[in-house]
Amino acid sequence: MGGEGIKDPGRVRVSVRVRPRNGEELKSDADFADLVELQPEIKRLKLRKNNWNSDSYRFDEVFTDTASQKRVYEGVAKPVVEGVLSGYNGTIMAYGQTGTGKTYTVGKIGKDDAAERGIMVRALEDILASASSASSVSVEISYLQLYMETIQDLLAPEKSNISINEDGKTGEVSVPGATVVNIQDLDHFFQVLQVGETNRHAANTKMNTESSRSHAILTVYVRRAMNEKAETGTKSPKPESLGDKGIPRVRKSKLLIVDLAGSERINKSGTDGHLIEEAKFINLSLTSLGKCINALAEGSSHIPTRDSKLTRLLRDSFGGSARTSLIITIGPSARYHAETTSTIMFGQRENEETNELKKKLEELSQMYESTVDELQTVKLDYDDLLHQKEKLGEEVRDMKERLLLEEKQRKQMESELSKLKKNLRESETVVEDKRVKEDLPKGPSESGALPGSQRSHGLKKSLSGQRATMARLCEEGMILSREFSLILFWGNPIDIFVSTSVSVGVQKILHLIKSEDLEVQIQAVKVVANLAAEESNQVKIVEEGGVEALLTLVQSSQNSTILRVASGAIANLAMNEKSQDLIMNKGGAQLLAKMVTKTDDPQTLRMVAGALANLCGNEKFLKLLKEEEGIKGLLTMAQSGNIDIIAQVARGMANFAKCETREIMQGRRKGRSLLLEEGALEWLTSNSHIESASTQRHIELALCHLAQNEANAIDFKRTGSVTEIVRISVESSRDDIRSLAKKILRSNPQFSS
Repeated sequence: MGGEGIKDPGRVRVSVRVRPRNGEELKSDADFADLVELQPEIKRLKLRKNNWNSDSYRFDEVFTDTASQKRVYEGVAKPVVEGVLSGYNGTIMAYGQTGTGKTYTVGKIGKDDAAERGIMVRALEDILASASSASSVSVEISYLQLYMETIQDLLAPEKSNISINEDGKTGEVSVPGATVVNIQDLDHFFQVLQVGETNRHAANTKMNTESSRSHAILTVYVRRAMNEKAETGTKSPKPESLGDKGIPRVRKSKLLIVDLAGSERINKSGTDGHLIEEAKFINLSLTSLGKCINALAEGSSHIPTRDSKLTRLLRDSFGGSARTSLIITIGPSARYHAETTSTIMFGQRENEETNELKKKLEELSQMYESTVDELQTVKLDYDDLLHQKEKLGEEVRDMKERLLLEEKQRKQMESELSKLKKNLRESETVVEDKRVKEDLPKGPSESGALPGSQRSHGLKKSLSGQRATMARLCEEGMILSREFSLILFWGNPIDIFVSTSVSVGVQKILHLIKSEDLEVQIQAVKVVANLAAEESNQVKIVEEGGVEALLTLVQSSQNSTILRVASGAIANLAMNEKSQDLIMNKGGAQLLAKMVTKTDDPQTLRMVAGALANLCGNEKFLKLLKEEEGIKGLLTMAQSGNIDIIAQVARGMANFAKCETREIMQGRRKGRSLLLEEGALEWLTSNSHIESASTQRHIELALCHLAQNEANAIDFKRTGSVTEIVRISVESSRDDIRSLAKKILRSNPQFSS
């Protein structure tokens, strides 16, 4: 039996069907998205409000423009027809704007092509099939038209203004003046229906030259004698087909199939005069029908059926054991947005009885999903931090080993310097003694010549000054050497700089970066790089102009060591938000992106990629990074094939995609991802099977974040990246990433099509 229609009597089941685009719409709407988006698997329809927002509606059934007539009949009408065969009254109504397929859905005869048959023909086909198996069943029909509150007989056009009667005791509605035809078989019904369709009044409008301007009501009367033999195949000792007075018992039921008039507005139909009056009566009857539906949904004891003849004819369908099904038909064109919205809202009235609870459940479900998303995001961020902590720990250990080695080398240099100083002093003493001996007087002083003792005294004084200068220079060299050593080894440079016992501060070291001596430059930039590794030092470096100095050095220097170390320092500073602002404002992103043309050193490019990856984690700079070719630079560096560089590129893509998706989900940004414009999706897809677990995780995260943006769906399908999302949902080593991928596949119907 027809499941839901039988289990839930009294409620109006509402379905929606979308008509395919016609030739005119294919031409005029070619550059526009469909007005409606259907999700038949969850029985939901989205009505587009503008390019970014849409309203969502739930129905009992949702039929796409490819749904067959048979599928529509089975979903909308078959449960009602089965109820009629079981002795219940039933009503099937079609409502919608003229030209959206109401008459095709309900009244298509399909004599030559059975697949084209509408609800009327298929319903009679099932009823007659049931009647043929029992001789005690009779099937009769009447076919009426309600036009401007006047009932006309479509099987006998001369009968007009027919009255409606209601039984005072049972409340049963009848139309005694209507022609009733006993149907023998399906061919007979075809003939009768064809006569009725020929007589049906139709008025032309601008919207559709065959617009129905009346309500057509086909009533099918089914009478079955209460013969147990016919129903069970066995004889009863006491026949139940006879009443107490020997009168045969007959079980009666009635099926009404209603093709409601077009729901378009008067101002869009281009009508006037008589046709305006016609439209007013149509809207009056539809308004009355809506009031009855509202009263039924609200559980009112009074259903206002007397407001129009249409609702009086349908009185048996409201409440009680009657089964009622409504199908609304809409078109896909955005030109009729108002009419489509009105039609959908009319259908939504039917669902108000159960929608309140559904809305609350949906709100709770959305809150739950949102909370789960936030928890997953927090967990992913936490895991990222743990991974970065582990990596930084490894780098710190490596750095300490290098510092120990440098400390050993420093001590060797100090020892050599001490020896040189000692040798220098001894050499100076020998030279002085030799010159003093040479200058000793060998005879009388020549005219104008200084006495030997005076010349010796001047020479001693000069040499003493030179030794003092040399000692001071050597001492300063020793102090500077110790400062470099302390800063590199102990990693707490701020404390050293504020100490009065240290003569070289951040400002002086930054000044040394500009030295013309290459070795001094190298040592100075190394100190700055190590200082920048500590968060507590970054503010001081920024305040003293360290960012500008490093960017200038990267731009001007050709030395590979300086480029590598300076890039590392910039990468460290790029973890600080204030430093990020300076780097971006000074054109740092563009400068870093061009490094790929300046050097092919893997270590340098790894540092540059790391700096850009850090900048990708700031939502403020996404557009500027793309404009200054930061994304293009990352992808170019990835072509080196170096696993460390690729790891930084993948991290940058994940950071960028996460920030961009967060902005889209919060409504601050819309449209296709900036990454896709640079070919990042193809790179991510082709590298998603990389061996490095951490790199693969960043690539999977980047793909998942990009897939959350519905505007990227076309690119995902074009590049085959949907397959990667499917793979990630099954094979990812991380539970949270698998869950995120599964959710994306469930929530985006374009990925499942």
